[in-house]
Amino acid sequence: MSTAYEETGRSRQKQRTRAALVAAARQLVAEGGRPPTVAEAAEAAAVSRTTAYRYFPTQHALLVAAHPEIETTSMLPAEVGSDPETRIEAAVRSFMAMVVDTEEQQRTMLRLSLQRDAASRELPLRQGRAIGWFTEALDPLADRLGADGVRRLAVAIRAVCGVEALVWLTDIAGLSREQAVEQMAWSAVALVRRANDQPHAL
Repeated sequence: MSTAYEETGRSRQKQRTRAALVAAARQLVAEGGRPPTVAEAAEAAAVSRTTAYRYFPTQHALLVAAHPEIETTSMLPAEVGSDPETRIEAAVRSFMAMVVDTEEQQRTMLRLSLQRDAASRELPLRQGRAIGWFTEALDPLADRLGADGVRRLAVAIRAVCGVEALVWLTDIAGLSREQAVEQMAWSAVALVRRANDQPHAL
């Protein structure tokens, strides 16, 4: 079994170096709106290119590490309660707050995810993390809809929110970001209400 470079030898120093490269990549995306190369991230982090490539041998590996969703485990606030409409609205708003806050990174990852290659299938946008967050929010409906029904509903909600929907609503429909988030939250609640009223339709 191979061991990550940063886990060998002086692990704390290597973790700091890795964190500096990731932070530099995120900052470059936010400033320029395009995917930075490993060399560009190395220069911004004051790390040698040779060292940077030990951590991230490809631009793809760097951008995956720099994506903000990787360590997020839940979109629900504490004590959110058991009402499915309240839970899904809270989850969608939390999700979209993160998307809007990191919009340039999200748009960069979206562009990369549209490429038809094996590497793009490993990107965070292709891994369905939001489906898990929305499934958690919809857990009170599990007895009524069943596991398959809850998943289908979570997929339907993901289809109306996220960076893809944000791009369309702002760039094409002309909504402000605040209006776009309101539209997504409304759509999510409407889908939950419909599913709750007609569970056999799923």
